[in-house]
Amino acid sequence: MERTTQMKTHYIFDVDGTLTPSRKKINENFFNFFFEFCYINSVYLVTGSNKEKTIEQIGSILYGMCKRVYNCSGSDVYIGNKNIYRDKWVLPDNARKLLLLCLEKENFNIRTGNHIEERPGMVNYSLVGRNATIQDRKAFIEWESYNGSRRRTVDALNKLPLDIQATIGGETGIDIGPKGSDKSQILRDYSDEDKIIFFGDSIYEGGNDLPLAKAIADKKLGMFYKVTKWEETWEILK
Repeated sequence: MERTTQMKTHYIFDVDGTLTPSRKKINENFFNFFFEFCYINSVYLVTGSNKEKTIEQIGSILYGMCKRVYNCSGSDVYIGNKNIYRDKWVLPDNARKLLLLCLEKENFNIRTGNHIEERPGMVNYSLVGRNATIQDRKAFIEWESYNGSRRRTVDALNKLPLDIQATIGGETGIDIGPKGSDKSQILRDYSDEDKIIFFGDSIYEGGNDLPLAKAIADKKLGMFYKVTKWEETWEILK
């Protein structure tokens, strides 16, 4: 008799803009729905944010219900409160100098501090700064929509003769890490017998969800959904 194996389905979600409003907490009604979804499905998160910021947005209960959380685009990985993997990469000096030059030259006058945030295995760069208020972020998003400063900075970083890669993340940031450290690195934990369904809002050229979506498609591991807000994710899951 021929032996057959049952394919496992793994649901992988970006957080910011996919499960929550950007840099805000998860909607209460969606929380209740997603709690039940996590209870009956194998759910994983992959986000450029660190553990603390992720818990701020979705809460410790949902964080703990996920089979695994890939923080920092998979460079800092948790099962519940247990850290099972952490990359110790450090931003090269030449890349840091370029970011400081961008801070000096870009014509945007709101600067709130914490522009180069060190995270395990990566750096998040923000021209407006990680201390920005909602109003500050809105001002930057509007300015960025016609200025394109993040794309310009990403292109400049990726042209440096260094072993780094940069992608646009969220509404105001840029994720920077060693080559190969984008979200697609999490596929090291899955086999060809697994089926993956991925949800992300930054599945576009230069977006930090694109490498994972592209790798899933290229390796025929499953499918992905490009969403623009958490409401779309909810509607698809229903």
